[in-house]
Amino acid sequence: MAHRSIGPEITRLIEMMSKLPGMGPRSARRATLHLLKKPEQLLAPMSRAMADAAQKVTACDVCGNFDTLNPCGVCQSKGRDDSVICVLADVGDLWAMERSGVFRGRYHVLGGCLSALDGIGPDDLNIASLVKRASDGGVKEIILALNATVDGQTTSHYVADQLEGIDVAVSRLAHGVPVGGELGSLDDGTIAAAFSSRR
Repeated sequence: MAHRSIGPEITRLIEMMSKLPGMGPRSARRATLHLLKKPEQLLAPMSRAMADAAQKVTACDVCGNFDTLNPCGVCQSKGRDDSVICVLADVGDLWAMERSGVFRGRYHVLGGCLSALDGIGPDDLNIASLVKRASDGGVKEIILALNATVDGQTTSHYVADQLEGIDVAVSRLAHGVPVGGELGSLDDGTIAAAFSSRR
């Protein structure tokens, strides 16, 4: 009879952890072991927090941000500039922009970038709802703050084409965002520089 060193519950936890970005099988095992060593301080509170988030967090119907409110707290926030919409690929990019504090307008999360390799086409992204928001009046500028990758630039061109004919200025982030760089991993100063140099 084979010796069973890891039970099915632990194996499942390791498998789930390995699905997280940056977590290979080895780091997933290390993280799981760390959680299991501290069940009261880490494992139990984390499982409660995850269950709570799974039950209460949803994507905002307006901008696509994650929150327990719908519309989200950012969309409900007073004193923001309703005439400017910053278009981002993912919610992580929205969080990075908010951390930097340089933008006080509204957001629109596409939910990714166009990618023939990954089979992501225009219908898979929140582009139609952006065009509708831009067409509803009151919006003067759309800032395309997409990653400086091939997919990000392809998406920027596609979105700009979709906005053609609507009376809005379309700008893109400029200096500060390196080619191949992703907004979620940039520091606040780099994001601020890119924002002030947009064209």
